[in-house]
Amino acid sequence: MCGIVGYVGGQSALDVVVAGLKRLEYRGYDSAGVAVLADGGLATAKKAGKLVNLEKELKDRPLPSGSTALGHTRWATHGGPTDANAHPHLDNAGRVAVVHNGIIENFALLRAELITRGHDVVSETDSEVVGHLLAESFSSCGDLAEAMRQVCRRLEGAFTLVAVHADEPGVVVGARRNSPLVVGVGDGEYFLASDVTAFIDHTRAAIELGQDQVVELRRDGVTITDFAGDTADVRSYHVDWDASAAEKGGYDYFMLKEIAEQPKAVADTLLGRIDVAGSLTLDEIRIPAEVLREATKVVIVACGTAFHAGLIAKYAIEHWTRIPCEVELASEFRYRDPILDERTLVIAISQSGETMDTLMAVRHAREQGARVLAICNTNGSTIPRESDAVLYTHAGPEVAVASTKAFLTQLVACYLVALYLGQVRGTQAGDEIRAVIRDLAEISTAVERVLETMEPVRELARSLAAKNTVLFLGRHVGYPVALEGALKLKELAYMHAEGFAAGELKHGPIALIDEDLPVVVVVPSPRGHSVLHDKIVSNIQEIRARGARTIVIAEEGDETVSPYADHLIRIPVTPALLQPLVATVPLQVFACELATARGNEVDQPRNLAKSVTVE
Repeated sequence: MCGIVGYVGGQSALDVVVAGLKRLEYRGYDSAGVAVLADGGLATAKKAGKLVNLEKELKDRPLPSGSTALGHTRWATHGGPTDANAHPHLDNAGRVAVVHNGIIENFALLRAELITRGHDVVSETDSEVVGHLLAESFSSCGDLAEAMRQVCRRLEGAFTLVAVHADEPGVVVGARRNSPLVVGVGDGEYFLASDVTAFIDHTRAAIELGQDQVVELRRDGVTITDFAGDTADVRSYHVDWDASAAEKGGYDYFMLKEIAEQPKAVADTLLGRIDVAGSLTLDEIRIPAEVLREATKVVIVACGTAFHAGLIAKYAIEHWTRIPCEVELASEFRYRDPILDERTLVIAISQSGETMDTLMAVRHAREQGARVLAICNTNGSTIPRESDAVLYTHAGPEVAVASTKAFLTQLVACYLVALYLGQVRGTQAGDEIRAVIRDLAEISTAVERVLETMEPVRELARSLAAKNTVLFLGRHVGYPVALEGALKLKELAYMHAEGFAAGELKHGPIALIDEDLPVVVVVPSPRGHSVLHDKIVSNIQEIRARGARTIVIAEEGDETVSPYADHLIRIPVTPALLQPLVATVPLQVFACELATARGNEVDQPRNLAKSVTVE
């Protein structure tokens, strides 16, 4: 999410850091800030909003020149996008500056301890506590790297940290756990960054930090240890792409990069959702528990891909809570005079938080007295601000117009909301909720496994580049997956593509089946829904008997589909309700590769925009 840059060397450190932040602004643009070590002290500047605001501040009020600096461009999680919440964060003496990417799960406990010891904590962020803790540790050990190790051993969650101290003017220290941090190795200069894009203009020699490692940069070298202080193995590599391509992390398209980021995005969305007692804790949901207990109906409003996430959420909400759930296209919602009252919970799903159709649906729902919960990826956007509560996904900025990681994180957020409702209403026991959370926690690994096996899918997509039509079939939660697969093909390949509920096949769509027509079938697990599984196998036989080319997505170990699949795409075994998290990924890859084969622009398809801000 957030972009981080650190530098020590012979150049103007501030110039290097600001240039690096420009390349990393796609990682966050809620606020930005810098700190420079100069004249025996720390000089800082930070501003809410995009990087241009910080650049204006630096032009109006220049900082002193120095050879050591760090910077940050923020995607807000804890605390809104304000000047005070912008990074870097300082200790009370103004001697330590720290920037942070990730979520520190135990920050509330640490913050309380610091306040008890007399610290003045001035921001709403989880990040500021690190600056105060570093100052305490440094005062006793006199070494910033050791202070960082001591602090990291106390932190829970996922984080990248980079810090400087006025008493060590030629040192930059960084640390990482479950969040990226890369060292750039120059000639008498060193860089730290969230991504090599920040320093690719200066060097292509890099060192990737491992899990739970601390790095100390000086002009004469780099030292890397683990959190215990033991020397760590170093993996150096050479960046073999140019600066423009590096903005996409070496991928040809942002969409490819974002598909690859999905395991981490799913994991990030789960971070911090379980308290020490093992209960689901969604602090952002400020709707009182008694209101949720009294809700008689849930209505989900969304557009496009988010609408498909809502269709899947309906299955989970009704199964885990036994509350009736409707899913509405936001663009149609308020025009049909929907029946809403104070006992209706409306869930609005939007990646950008600015989708105008969804925003208008939110406003209409609140006018009717309904409570509104937003599921959104963009902190501080309009829909969360105008809702009663919000659950933020942590997909990070999604640049490609066709949504991938935002969709998967929306699904995770929807599952969390469904479980939370079940917890509040008592329809799900604690051990049942913890079991589902454990299953969700394993999804990241399952998505990684899917991504490792996608070359045959890419080959298949290239072989179908001349086709004009692809059909998609699914049952149960596989039906919205079929709709999403068809939408991706429409968006990217500009092909006629339709998704159908497989049970409707004989009620009309089977007339479309022709010789060699590609038909993608999402097969439910034979374990949880054996009746549906048997029925969809019959559907596959029916379309194959009429000459269609069957492309079957089925879980590992399901051999009953093998005789009827012209192309078989295996996915890991997952609980039935969670299958969309893995079944969707091959369809994303399929659409992206097919569009590429047809020579289309993948990241910016014709006639489309990332955020639809007009009705």
